[in-house]
Amino acid sequence: MKWMPLTFRPFIMLVMLAFMSCLTLLALPASAAIELDQVKKGFPEASSLEETKSELPVQAVMSGGETLGYVFESVDIAPIPAYSGKPVNLLIGIGPAGQLMLAEVLDHAEPIMLVGIPEEKLQSFADAHTSFGVTDNPKIGTNLDAISGATVTVIVVNDTIMRAARQVAASLGIIEDPSAQPAATVKPGVFEKADWQTLTGDGTIRRLHLTHGQVNEAFIGTAAEDYLRGTPEPADKTFIDLYYTYLNAPMAGRNMLGDARFDALMESLKPGEHAVALMANGDYSFKGSGYVRGGIFDRIELSQDGRTITFHDLDHQRVGRFDLDGVPRMTEKDIFIIREEASFDPGRPWQLDLLVRRASGPLDTEFTRFSADYSIPDAYVDRPEPVVERPIWVQVWYDKAFQIGVLGAGLLVLTAVMLFQDVLVRYPRILEPLRIGFLVYTLVFIGWYALAQLSVVNILTFTHSLMTDFSWTSFLIDPMMFILWGFVAVSLLLWGRGVYCGWLCPFGALQDLVNKAARKLGVKQIEVPFGLHERLWAIKYIILLALFALSLHSLGTAEQYAEVEPFKTAITLRFQRDWPFVLYALGLVLVSVFNHKFYCRYVCPLGAGLAIPSRLRIFDWLKRHRGSCGTPCQICAHECEVGAIHPDGRINANECHYCLDCQVLYWDDQRCPPMIKRRKRYEKAARVSGANPQTFDPAAASTQGDTLQRIPIHHEE
Repeated sequence: MKWMPLTFRPFIMLVMLAFMSCLTLLALPASAAIELDQVKKGFPEASSLEETKSELPVQAVMSGGETLGYVFESVDIAPIPAYSGKPVNLLIGIGPAGQLMLAEVLDHAEPIMLVGIPEEKLQSFADAHTSFGVTDNPKIGTNLDAISGATVTVIVVNDTIMRAARQVAASLGIIEDPSAQPAATVKPGVFEKADWQTLTGDGTIRRLHLTHGQVNEAFIGTAAEDYLRGTPEPADKTFIDLYYTYLNAPMAGRNMLGDARFDALMESLKPGEHAVALMANGDYSFKGSGYVRGGIFDRIELSQDGRTITFHDLDHQRVGRFDLDGVPRMTEKDIFIIREEASFDPGRPWQLDLLVRRASGPLDTEFTRFSADYSIPDAYVDRPEPVVERPIWVQVWYDKAFQIGVLGAGLLVLTAVMLFQDVLVRYPRILEPLRIGFLVYTLVFIGWYALAQLSVVNILTFTHSLMTDFSWTSFLIDPMMFILWGFVAVSLLLWGRGVYCGWLCPFGALQDLVNKAARKLGVKQIEVPFGLHERLWAIKYIILLALFALSLHSLGTAEQYAEVEPFKTAITLRFQRDWPFVLYALGLVLVSVFNHKFYCRYVCPLGAGLAIPSRLRIFDWLKRHRGSCGTPCQICAHECEVGAIHPDGRINANECHYCLDCQVLYWDDQRCPPMIKRRKRYEKAARVSGANPQTFDPAAASTQGDTLQRIPIHHEE
């Protein structure tokens, strides 16, 4: 159309402007200092706020010298993007035992909460969490009430509260760290007789060998360097030749100690305790003599995941000999017990640290640390599956398995209709009830039940997410909307805008069904002349551009003006809204009684947003190639209820709602003049040949299209 190029020019300019202005968009909401008055709701007796030792930004709520609980802002702990792409920031308080005491919404940018749903509903939803503990798992729709139409928002708020509260409780030691991995367990049956060479070769026994030269070199540059010059030992002489292993594994312990001593050692260990063996030759003792007086071994340590494990005299056992064949002579042979409180995991790598001291003055010393790694052979342990916190969207998809299944079945049916449309349109008695049934399914299930009404707000939000920090998580949270948008994206390329607007839009289905009922009742339809009708198409594109321009300044403002769509009122909130919104939505439904899908044709910015990319569609499935279509035949143009067929017979795919009525008429040998002509010719030929004229099949006749096209058709009928 003539006005379309003028539409694209400002649209392209606005897109370029959007990318230039993306740096000015707001970032995540920043937390502010928590005031004492803010926490009074959850802690009425609070008298002051104090800092805590937690690594997280958490404050303790105090009453005199008593700790009442802890408060923090969720954006500092778990900034989970919501539907707007930005997190909902809450003030959360937990008690000393892990109970939730406070959940106050501080800030959000959720579009559905800006207009239509009172803020009190979101706050009430957050307050409902205070009846739970941090280890509970409140679910939306069961023991918590979800806000109708704000599914994504309430899911994110629920996950934000619980996830942030658990992280803080774990950091304060109130609960165990939920992200901690379970410890590996030793396989007691893995054993075969082996010698020293075998166990040192396969990594069961590890070695740390140091020479005097290596040790002296480690002290160069320290205060002890001057005291190294008089060291009489050769640089290549062994300082210490240290071997170490993990004895709980039978391959190590049973081979080294023998059956009786290994069984006795394992029986002496409490659950969660472990034994390691150390053996050494050389000039340096890994035990030293200080432990006799002080009760602690100050030359050896174990470390794992940043935790240091030291040994006391009660953790030590001497070993007279090892039963392992081929063991070299060792001057020191000892077993050390790792106690339960160390939380040692045999399946994870650990390090043996040897500390060496050197004098740096008459009374001062310097020390350095030599570390040796140990990783137990995989065959010796069972490692549990890592605890991976399930993303929020995965849980939502599980919870909505029924809705996803029903939606998937409906989309499969619609795909079949589109793929086999050439067959279905020849059987209107099947297609018509199928289409009406699908419209009812769209309105009742997709719209009023699943609340999966797409909106121009989705387009604006998606555009802004591309310009800022795009994340699939924000869109995967609502599986129904995600699946629908995925289907729409594919259908735009194959068939254009009409598949969604004509089959999957709940408000469009409502208008369509109302109009069909009105026509059945004989309500006279009001149609505008095609010239005016063609120009009215531009309104929805203008609205779309205006909303997009507003979104560049403020996405929230654009979402408020997007109330030009009645979808939230009529579908998402099911007309349970303030009366001005209800009157507007009902007015558009009432107009559809007299004019088929008036809103969709002239006003809908979502339809305009879908029409623009649908120009990239790959196929033209609708048939309009007969010579008389549009000249002079105008039946299809007159009967197209959305007025998408031009007087010259062309179908405007940008405005077509893919109802397939024109295709039914295309094959109707009782109404389509070319088909009537063909039927009569075949009936005449059948009478001449003596065949039964009633056996004429227009579908079969269509296969002879090349021959029939050469038959001149006269329009005397």
